[in-house]
Amino acid sequence: QVQLVESGGGLVQAGGSLTLSCAASQFFYANDAIGWFRQAPAKEREFVAAIRWRLGDKIYADSVKGRFTISRDVAKETVNLRMNSLKPEDTAVYYCAVDRSSTPATMKNSHDYDYWGQGTQVTISS
Repeated sequence: QVQLVESGGGLVQAGGSLTLSCAASQFFYANDAIGWFRQAPAKEREFVAAIRWRLGDKIYADSVKGRFTISRDVAKETVNLRMNSLKPEDTAVYYCAVDRSSTPATMKNSHDYDYWGQGTQVTISS
């Protein structure tokens, strides 16, 4: 059982930046994909970005491409999501999740992820 803890959420003005971090209770495995998802009030949970631990390949939702950057810190065993040029529509609870048997085809699929964190609130004011 992997426990994930997100941190770094908060309230910022539109145009600002935040960095979210995801830490795990155990080492990430080589084939893990670590993804960020978000859920706004009254909306479905949606994919934001994901990275595969060993290869480092990344994928982004179109809505955040060019503004968000996902990265991994191997020494700290964390995955970060740098969010720039934030918009009010980015307001949501952000979750990190781990897929223990990821493939490039499944990295965007929330139902393929095995473990989830509790989420961190991100609020962007206009």
